[in-house]
Amino acid sequence: MTAGRDHPPGEVRPPLTLGDVRVRFLCGGRLSLDGGAMFGIVPRTLWERVAKPDEAHRVALGTCCLLVETGGRRIVVETGIGDKYDERDRRIYALSDHWLADSLAAVGVDPAEIDLVVLTHLHFDHAGGATRRGAAGRAAPTFPRAAYVVPRGEWDDARTGHYVMSGTYREENLAPLEASGRLSLVSGEAEIAPGVRVLPLPGHTRHQQGVRVHGGGRTLLHLADLMPTSAHVGLRYNMAYDLLPYENMRTKERMLSEAVAGGWTLLCGQDAAWPTWRAQGGAKGIELHREQ
Repeated sequence: MTAGRDHPPGEVRPPLTLGDVRVRFLCGGRLSLDGGAMFGIVPRTLWERVAKPDEAHRVALGTCCLLVETGGRRIVVETGIGDKYDERDRRIYALSDHWLADSLAAVGVDPAEIDLVVLTHLHFDHAGGATRRGAAGRAAPTFPRAAYVVPRGEWDDARTGHYVMSGTYREENLAPLEASGRLSLVSGEAEIAPGVRVLPLPGHTRHQQGVRVHGGGRTLLHLADLMPTSAHVGLRYNMAYDLLPYENMRTKERMLSEAVAGGWTLLCGQDAAWPTWRAQGGAKGIELHREQ
């Protein structure tokens, strides 16, 4: 993984057509996190070969959100960082000024035109754009007509404090969704629209879900933070942020094997350079190759 340029609002790669399903890849904002935390037990001498840190020892990350059009519905998968940060947060995380709403505007889509929003989990860099600054500075749902599809167990953990990072489940991202009455809590694997399924990917959090988009004989899998960047393809290349690191490793092993067998396109949503990859067997295990 190389740092890549700071993508402006809009698309980070060309759209993908899967039969009757169209997928667009939108920038949900940029951030940087501590390299040691991003690679857990892997020594810096190894991880810095694939993720060059800055002077503050942080590695650059993207937040790739999907705009899926299927069956007459528009679906957003992930919402990126959002716009509700003070200067301290912006400095610590090197946050970009733009976010998902800017990328939607760049492709001519109004948030009121979105029917469903799927969140893989509720950490601030994935769910931050689910709400935005509203009247009198209060946070309100970004997508006023949409139902928000969230794993039931993830929601329960976020609201009851079952986590290791005290600042990542933020009230301003969650309380407005709870008050809106537009939460759709799911358990296990489920089809949420034609060609679009959610499926459990436990490890990073206990109840994280991925999103599988299928059509025309092709499959795209959004891996969430099971494998946030292409540099995390190694089974031991997990994050210190992972709540269940061993389970994350086993889930990753299973999903990579299925991806190789099925010829799937994999989305590494926080890779700063490129979002989509093809997994193939190699001399040292499974390798990723950039998919255009």
